[in-house]
Amino acid sequence: MSLFAKKPLDQILAQAADSEKGLKRTLGAGNLVALGIGAIIGAGLFVRTAAAAGQAAGPAVTLSFVIAAIGCAFAGLCYAEFASMIPIAGSAYAYSYVTMGELIAWIIGWALIMEYALGAATVAIAWSEYLNKLLGGAVPYEWCHSPFESFTDSAGVLHQGIMNAPALVILLALTLLLIKGTQESAIVNAIIVFVKVAIVILFIAIGWQYINPANHTPYLIPEGTAAVTDQAGKVIADYSGWNKHGWGGVLGGAAIVFFAFIGFDAVSTAAQEAKNPKRDMPIGIMGSLAVCTILYILFGHVLTGVAPWSDFVDPEKGREASVAYAISTYMKEYQWLAQAVTIAILAGFSSVILVMLMGQSRIFYTMSNDGLIPSAFGVLHKKYQTPYKANWILFVFVGAFAAFVPGHVAGDLTSFGTLFAFVLVSIGVWILRVKSPNIERPFRTPAVPLVSTLGAVICLAMIAGLDAQTLKVAMIWMVIGLVIYFTFSRHRSKLRTS
Repeated sequence: MSLFAKKPLDQILAQAADSEKGLKRTLGAGNLVALGIGAIIGAGLFVRTAAAAGQAAGPAVTLSFVIAAIGCAFAGLCYAEFASMIPIAGSAYAYSYVTMGELIAWIIGWALIMEYALGAATVAIAWSEYLNKLLGGAVPYEWCHSPFESFTDSAGVLHQGIMNAPALVILLALTLLLIKGTQESAIVNAIIVFVKVAIVILFIAIGWQYINPANHTPYLIPEGTAAVTDQAGKVIADYSGWNKHGWGGVLGGAAIVFFAFIGFDAVSTAAQEAKNPKRDMPIGIMGSLAVCTILYILFGHVLTGVAPWSDFVDPEKGREASVAYAISTYMKEYQWLAQAVTIAILAGFSSVILVMLMGQSRIFYTMSNDGLIPSAFGVLHKKYQTPYKANWILFVFVGAFAAFVPGHVAGDLTSFGTLFAFVLVSIGVWILRVKSPNIERPFRTPAVPLVSTLGAVICLAMIAGLDAQTLKVAMIWMVIGLVIYFTFSRHRSKLRTS
């Protein structure tokens, strides 16, 4: 049988319709929108905005958000068509199996591990860092850092990391919640989303009163703006490049803030648990993307209005803790809001981890049902009907990474996995339109092949923009995946053995 043998669509639809043996359909459109917002609004909003403003776009970071949102919308529209037409857990993996065959499906499934599993571990490490900041450093260095990290304090004492205990704790808590049930997880996620969105809106509402119109003039970083150096003379911002000033800077800023939108695709992994996927999946995907885009634009406008964009050039000064910096420097009557923002960041991290763990376990569940990975990943809990063994295996893998490996190791691998998925989903919509034009499509991506082509091209350009080291590690990861496929998965595929 060909390496590109495709899984019949009617087989997938029959599998999705088997509610007795499959996952519970408990999620409505509101739950799905909340899941999307939960995955999208994390640290990206609080860090990427300032980074894009200080490095490339200036006050026009709002326009950068618009451009990035358009790029995401192309991919989102393609996801919406697939999710309404193929309402099964598995996201891009399942869609690729139908349109491009088993080998491509395996490759994208393997790549998605980088997006969800490594992403969850990296965010858990960041969650630990912010929690310790909120607690004033109450957790000893040794117990919130990996064994590969060390620190020499002012007294000359060397502190060697042992394990990142807080990261492990949050992963365990969210794993237990996911095993308990999808509906319970969705309720907790909705509460977290309400908290963090409320604080974001609060900052926008209060900060609007402190906007200084002079900070938005000029709106674009002028050509010829001098490079900025730190105290040691090291250049920390150079505006000579075409994508570092003017309209080119807006595009450069879009590349930076693009990754703040990652997460809406996780909604598609819950398709098999949606009550009415044909209607609710497009609402969940595009609705969460629309809400977050509006909040991002308003947030960027207020942040660069309260503080001049030049304050966000230096990471030590304002970029890493941009909101807290702007509040403490320019909104001194609202110091309490800075603490609230830290809580919002923690809440944001928590919901991002929750949705990533959920998404990865559902992809494992589907791949297991197809025979490509061991059957343990597809076993459902007798009472809760959740893939609890996949959740536990995922906890061990992600927990080991979060507890014992530095967060920067994952780098942009999460982004590579996401963008790769976007490319294949965009191409897949076009392929299925040509190969199977008569299939019922409750939601149709408009202007195909234009939209799907633009989605693929923009995401490929983003992949090309990743640093060489990230691309090298990603290729090594993909080679490992191919070895596993040809030595194990190919011979156990149910499509081949049935």
